Amino acid sequence: MASESHIIEYKTLGLTLAALLVLTGVTVGAASIDLGRVNVWIALMIASVKAGFVLLVFMHMRWEGRTLQWSFLATVLFLAVMIGFIFWDVAFR
Repeated sequence: MASESHIIEYKTLGLTLAALLVLTGVTVGAASIDLGRVNVWIALMIASVKAGFVLLVFMHMRWEGRTLQWSFLATVLFLAVMIGFIFWDVAFR
């Protein structure tokens, strides 16, 4: 069990915040460049990385037990499959 308390250093929180701000800038920059269909995939990748930072550091998933981590990964996999079906449906209409 991961019931132990943990304290996150201010340095880690600050670095995570800086990374999120940089990735927000990258998102704005990527949105201003027209790359066609690749824009959606770039935006999804950047958003996924940002969500990963928030999940691992701010939501303390990094320090949780294996069961919770695996259940979260299964949920993300299920969501990715559903998003894939939506893209597939839109592509072949």
